[in-house]
Amino acid sequence: MDTLTRSGLAEAIYAEVGLSRNESAALLEAVLERVSSVLETGESVKISGFGTFLIRHKGQRIGRNPKTGVEVPILPRRVLTFRPSQVLKARINGTTPGTGAKG
Repeated sequence: MDTLTRSGLAEAIYAEVGLSRNESAALLEAVLERVSSVLETGESVKISGFGTFLIRHKGQRIGRNPKTGVEVPILPRRVLTFRPSQVLKARINGTTPGTGAKG
């Protein structure tokens, strides 16, 4: 299974939009930087038809070291989550959104 990379995305922009390779890479970097900076502030990023990137806040809790069994505090933190849209889920599963049937 292949993985789509940053350079692969830039190449796709180059092929589809017709910008130069450098301009395509710069456009991709600008989009990724904007998404990253918005997430850094704690806001969500919603891309219609694709999904939503959310920041969740996890409080402090007690965990256990699996090797020793010793309890250790896990500090509060923010975690990034992604919720795919119904359209994306349907594309992945080869169905029509909302019906659950192939279409």
